Amino acid sequence: MKKRFVSFLMVAAMATSMVACGSTTDTTTEVTAEATSSETSEEQAYIEETLNLANNDEVTWSYDSEADAWIMSIVSAVAYPEIEDEQGVSVCVPGAYVTGIDTDGDGEADVTASSYSDAVNGTLVIDYEAEIVSSNGQVYTAATAPVIVNTGAAGYSSSTNTEAATTYASEGYINMSCGNRGKNDTATDEDGNEYYTGDAPSCLVDQKNAIRFVKYNILLGNLPGSTEYFVSTGGSGGGAHATMVAATGNNSDFYDYEIEAGAVGVYQNEDGSYSTSVTIDGTTYEISDGVWGCMAYSAITSLYEADMALAFEYYMDTDYDFGTEFKEQLAEYLSEEYMEYINEQNLSVNEADVQLDINGDGDMTDTISLTIEYDEEKYADTNGYGGTYVDFYLAEFVSNLQWYLDNLDYAEGWTWFDEDGNALSDEEVAAMTSEDKAEAFIEGRYAKSSSGGDMMGGPGEGTPEGAGPGGDMEGAPEGAGPDGASSDGESEESSDRSFDNSDVAANSAGDTMDVGTPDEGTTQSAGTTTDSANYSTYEEMLESYQEDIAEIQAGDKYGNNIVDLYNPLNYIGDEDTDDATWVRILCGASEGDISMFNSLNLQIAMLSAGIDATIDWQWDGGHVPSEILGDSLSYYVDKMYGEYVDGAETITKAEAETQTENGDATEATGTDISSWVDYSDTSSVSFTVADAVSYRTQGASKTVPGFDVMDYGQEDYVFGDSDSDARHWSEKLLEVLEEHADVLSELFNSGN
Repeated sequence: MKKRFVSFLMVAAMATSMVACGSTTDTTTEVTAEATSSETSEEQAYIEETLNLANNDEVTWSYDSEADAWIMSIVSAVAYPEIEDEQGVSVCVPGAYVTGIDTDGDGEADVTASSYSDAVNGTLVIDYEAEIVSSNGQVYTAATAPVIVNTGAAGYSSSTNTEAATTYASEGYINMSCGNRGKNDTATDEDGNEYYTGDAPSCLVDQKNAIRFVKYNILLGNLPGSTEYFVSTGGSGGGAHATMVAATGNNSDFYDYEIEAGAVGVYQNEDGSYSTSVTIDGTTYEISDGVWGCMAYSAITSLYEADMALAFEYYMDTDYDFGTEFKEQLAEYLSEEYMEYINEQNLSVNEADVQLDINGDGDMTDTISLTIEYDEEKYADTNGYGGTYVDFYLAEFVSNLQWYLDNLDYAEGWTWFDEDGNALSDEEVAAMTSEDKAEAFIEGRYAKSSSGGDMMGGPGEGTPEGAGPGGDMEGAPEGAGPDGASSDGESEESSDRSFDNSDVAANSAGDTMDVGTPDEGTTQSAGTTTDSANYSTYEEMLESYQEDIAEIQAGDKYGNNIVDLYNPLNYIGDEDTDDATWVRILCGASEGDISMFNSLNLQIAMLSAGIDATIDWQWDGGHVPSEILGDSLSYYVDKMYGEYVDGAETITKAEAETQTENGDATEATGTDISSWVDYSDTSSVSFTVADAVSYRTQGASKTVPGFDVMDYGQEDYVFGDSDSDARHWSEKLLEVLEEHADVLSELFNSGN
């Protein structure tokens, strides 16, 4: 930052000197403008020179012979990093694309895979003729390979820089890892004073800046890969940011933050406009911070809707116990607020786009206007709520269960049991039909493979924790069904990537972070009759919340409402946004970290904008579930590449292999959902909205979902100090708190 600061002082000094010497106003303005223009050009040149990998004497390359991949050491993605350990980037390049490393600048490979012994300084010598055929049959070269962007920010926290994993080398992808600033961050100013930083949109901006860096160096020929086919992926808060990267591509609302950090390919002109291009060898190239595709796992976004959406979903379960009268009453009011909010949006969806018969008329040719209606008698089993919007929700749920049942032949290593709880013999397993497996799944007569997910998910082995899909969570309701199901919110998992009301969590680099405020852990008294451990009276709580909202609405240093910046729904389809081509969001159907309505709303918005948007709600899956049953990130990327890139291979899922040996589990661990589901015909199962929300609430991984608005909140925007709560800063919630203060104040912390 020092060079930038000094140069601006020089411009100011020149202008002052000219005025002092008696220059006319016109002359002063003209010279100052020229100086400003010169300064802008000099700064742009400095940024582009600094971020050109060919000029970086410190970058090294390491070779992994097992994966046949070259890994770049961590380098700064920006010219003016605030926290160097969190604003870096690394890439992993498949070995087939690399002839070797040029150590002396003559363009020849001096170190090759066969002669490699230790990390080496230098630049890649790229082989643009080599081809890699992926496991699904797609063909890539160094010029056409997709770039996988791993977004961290689990819990919206900071992510320490980590070297890129070799996960996708065999698939032909370039794998990219980047750090980011975020919640709980501190930095030191020029006077040595420590200050909190990492406010929104820092996480997102740092990821965007890393994308710009890699695209720039691809254009320079320093890295292989296609600037056209970047794919963001991450889980939980990382999934939220993968989604937001895809939703906010190259939107100018984020330029000031990128410019402040010294990102490449985004500059402010003297007239206040922006330039997003670089010139290389006389040719001008546009650089976008957006992506072509997105694979998001349990995307915790949009937080703007999160509290009222989850309240609405849980309130539709007439048997759900909110723990206190205050929380239940708050849920009722938030549900009303959510109905009004949705109905104001004028939402609609084409049945053909989602391949669902939403209105049940036997075809998928209609455009459905999506609304919520309240009728206490008509929808008594869902506390009075129904309508076409809820019908769409149910249709998605039923469709996702049907997909699961239809693909059970892809299950690998599962253990199947008979109705008496005895493991089947290998011969019996080999003889199972698809219908047999569907019935066994619905009745809970199975145990998944002890090795975790059946297929490679998003960021795989070696990827920072929280950056992508974790293990195969058994996060569905326990017990025999609605009557016997557990509502304690506990979930089993084979790899811990969830954040289920623990006092600490790991961010995407595996760092431990406190949940709640920067200096304090969570203060929410989950499972007790205490509504708030921070506030003794409703009036005190309300006043504090009003102050918090006012602070957000006043704007940050650039005048922006940071809650609005982090709402992807504000940017999808906007004329100032480079929309992604395709997005897929995978959630665990029984996770409690966010409502299923959030991903539904994202899909609706994306489809309306012309984006190929898919949502998958994985049955028996918890927070950040693994890809299973023949699906994988690589399969989906290859499939989308085949659909949207001219000349690419058309990809179809490989045939399932018959399971001939039973697994080694000694008892069934599956969830019996037979009392929820009508499976008289396993090729066309069905259940009700009441069944769906019962499944949701009783399998959730958070004890009091949606009500971390009082004292508890992982996903937050402003991190303040030890006296400030971490919350979702919801204007809608504030409206409810103010409008119904007379009722809510009597219930708050009443012990009931």
